Amino acid sequence: QAQLVESGGGLVQAGGSLRLSCAASGRAFVFSNYAMGWFRQAPGKEREFVAAISRIDSTAYADSAKGRFTISRNNAVNTVYLQMSRLKPEDTAVYYCAADPIFNPKRPASAYDYWGQGTQVTVSS
Repeated sequence: QAQLVESGGGLVQAGGSLRLSCAASGRAFVFSNYAMGWFRQAPGKEREFVAAISRIDSTAYADSAKGRFTISRNNAVNTVYLQMSRLKPEDTAVYYCAADPIFNPKRPASAYDYWGQGTQVTVSS
């Protein structure tokens, strides 16, 4: 089984920046064979797609993230990142990373095989 552990969340003022990390591990988990995604979930809302990155660094973003967030990966250390800038109060949510053998931004959250526990991002106005 794969284990994904997010870090980097916290409290930030509107307009500020945060960098989230997700470290992956597991005996049979080959990080480089998976597309990786970031999702977020605010209280009372559905989990929503934020960004994804393929095995060969193709990227996709939700409209709400495009131009402000950047997803990247470092296969040497089995880690995917989400750099967030110009944060808004509506970005407040628990952010989750997830692994999927297929890179397709149209796939729902349920298509992803592995999930982390999430990291809280709170943006104050």
